[in-house]
Amino acid sequence: MLGRDGVADLIDRSCRLARRFADGLRSAGFVVLNDVVLNQVLVSFGAPDTTDAVIAAVQAEGTCWCGPTTWHGGRAMRISISGWSTTDADVDRSVAAVRSAALNVAAAR
Repeated sequence: MLGRDGVADLIDRSCRLARRFADGLRSAGFVVLNDVVLNQVLVSFGAPDTTDAVIAAVQAEGTCWCGPTTWHGGRAMRISISGWSTTDADVDRSVAAVRSAALNVAAAR
């Protein structure tokens, strides 16, 4: 059992890792749509079909799983940091995978 301190640490770490993920995507020039205060990151890659293509490429590549969502009427990728074993290195690998997928989608268009 985690106890109160363990649960608090889990929440704090998940929120910190979500901010790390958002910062990595912002630094690559992608648009983070939400204020990352919890464990969720919403990112747009431009047009809805481009965002969907990036999501599909990330899912096919397999480093991480990010799903589609609609945010204020627009298409977005939803990233949720929720695993107790997720590390900084996991987030960094995932950011690299998303960046690569987005670049590959852009190059194919």
